[in-house]
Amino acid sequence: MATGPTSAPTSTYRLQITEEFDLLAAARVLPYLHDLGVDWVYLSPILAAEADSEHGYDVADHSRIDPARGGVAGLAAVSAEARRLGMGVLVDIVPNHVGVASPAGNSWWWSVLTHGPTSPYADAFDIDWAAGGGRLRIPVVGDDDQETRGGPIANLRVEGGLLRYHDLAYPLAPGSADDLGEPGVDADAVHARQAYELVSWRMADAGLNYRRFFAVNSLAAVRVEDPAWFTKTHAAIEQWFADGQVQGLRVDHPDGLRDPGRYLDDLAALTGGSYVLVEKILALRDASSPGSSGSGLFESLPEGWATAGTTGYDVLALLDRVLTDPAGRQPLTSYDARLRGGPVEWADLVHDNKRLVADSILRAEVLRIGRELRVVLTDAPADTEDAVAELLACFPVYRSYLPEGRDHVEAAFAEARRRRPELAATLDLLEPVLSDETLDPALRFQQTSGMVMAKGVEDRSFYQWSALSSLTEVGGDPDVWSVGVADFHAAMVERQRDWPAAMTTTTTHDTKRGEDTRARITVLAEVPAVWEAALDELLALVPLPDPGFGNLLWQAIVGAWPASSGAADLRERLHAYAEKAMREAGDRTTWTDPDAAYEAAVHAAVDAALDDDAVRRVVEGVLTQIADPGWVNALSAKLLALTMPGVPDVYQGSELWQQSLVDPDNRRPVDYALRTSLVAELAEGARPALSGGVDD
Repeated sequence: MATGPTSAPTSTYRLQITEEFDLLAAARVLPYLHDLGVDWVYLSPILAAEADSEHGYDVADHSRIDPARGGVAGLAAVSAEARRLGMGVLVDIVPNHVGVASPAGNSWWWSVLTHGPTSPYADAFDIDWAAGGGRLRIPVVGDDDQETRGGPIANLRVEGGLLRYHDLAYPLAPGSADDLGEPGVDADAVHARQAYELVSWRMADAGLNYRRFFAVNSLAAVRVEDPAWFTKTHAAIEQWFADGQVQGLRVDHPDGLRDPGRYLDDLAALTGGSYVLVEKILALRDASSPGSSGSGLFESLPEGWATAGTTGYDVLALLDRVLTDPAGRQPLTSYDARLRGGPVEWADLVHDNKRLVADSILRAEVLRIGRELRVVLTDAPADTEDAVAELLACFPVYRSYLPEGRDHVEAAFAEARRRRPELAATLDLLEPVLSDETLDPALRFQQTSGMVMAKGVEDRSFYQWSALSSLTEVGGDPDVWSVGVADFHAAMVERQRDWPAAMTTTTTHDTKRGEDTRARITVLAEVPAVWEAALDELLALVPLPDPGFGNLLWQAIVGAWPASSGAADLRERLHAYAEKAMREAGDRTTWTDPDAAYEAAVHAAVDAALDDDAVRRVVEGVLTQIADPGWVNALSAKLLALTMPGVPDVYQGSELWQQSLVDPDNRRPVDYALRTSLVAELAEGARPALSGGVDD
């Protein structure tokens, strides 16, 4: 039985556990966290991940703690020190998928590659063998290495009892090369005898036959809905609780699970009803719309889930919006429309991007839903997959949890009929099937809608809308510009009543911008004329092919501009942000097909901000108007977060100014020696200035 805290924490502090900052290092900073007032330490994933993983979400072995992150001894050290200090331990877990980028590092995947459907681990993965002609498709072949599918693959060889492609190694089925001998063996002939097929990386979009985490080919989904695989993937976690080393869990991406409610019930049984949070994104609604009230600000978390609540993207959106001036909406949106040559309608932008995602990088998921529908509807029409993709594009929230959320399914069908009336007959056929939680197509549709939402909104639309970029945060909706004080208080009454132990977050490892960056950008809503004049001047000094994207970029630059004369790494950070933002936007350049000229122009703007005196004067002129109000916004948000209903989390390092941008910027190492010394100074009566001098 656990000897430490067994109920909910009063506060948490998130630590990113890496090879450089492992569990043993985490144990050493616990006294500082205790002095800071932290109740529980909150650890990023610690199970064995892919080699050199920076984040730990690509778990390759659920049975053990990652040796590179401190191993068993590391968790024991954290647990012992936490117990000594009267603190609890909360751990992030990843039940939906496993890392398979290096096949030999995942024994289950290696077995499936070796033996195919006869492997004892074949059922652990969500594989449609029939769709691959009986083989598991692995999309790794480069454009220059194979002229036609099924033809010879360059750089493929048999060596050391393995099939090797460049630096990747794959197993051989027993006896599949015995009659060919080495060296000089025909690698293509050996390849043809395997239970897997190495195919072009481009086939992943429509030809993949295993479920992934979103569109990440190297993260294969596992079937924890099967009790046997739940048990096997949670054996180490069960031991943590049996030994009293861990008191709570954060569940990553529950929307990818077949049945999240049942999974949470299983988890509660395994942990003895311990504290569990879910990384569930609840759709934000416009409180100003007719009939709305404080209780209608968010989609509801499903009733009956065995959880203390969400990880807090919902309250993050509220905190940002209660501090946003509603008067800035009209001038800033009108200005952005001028830059883009016309207004951006958020609902249409989201729909179109979700449809693009359903038709491209997640087409394989749509086709699989179609195959399952054709099992139920043997006379399904030819436009079935078109209708499925349209429904995914029209789905109003991340997913339903049938029978809960049937209204969301109905809303999606209604919107699909409005947008695509020619699909009405097919939609009529699909609606009863996709509304029935006992049928496989409905269950898979639920698993897929969240993928499409995340890729279409978070990874595209959020980088294509820039009137006020602090509103494009995970869990947010820029159509909801601000929230009034009365609505905020009403939401807090509801939160205290229903989810008093849910997490309150302000920055995470996944936020597009850290809390202090957003707080500063939010001030632009109070001085829209200042921003319009400044950005016009910046675009004149450093012209960009897409002025609308320029709005996004320059907001990021002023948001992340150093709080002091330090931050020598700002250039590298801004270049990394610019590359990710424009490629994620995907409308001018992409990761797979970059536009060199466009990207060069964007990077030139970043350099100009740091090197061109005239440009710097404009940036610094804006900062004279927004920096101090930004600090006030940031402190106000932090005060609200610490005192409002819920369990406040401090993301690593954000107890000081932390003007981070999207990952990996928000996962930079933290100077805990500095922070420890500052806490000691505060204890002796020091009172730092509002800004200037204390940042990383």
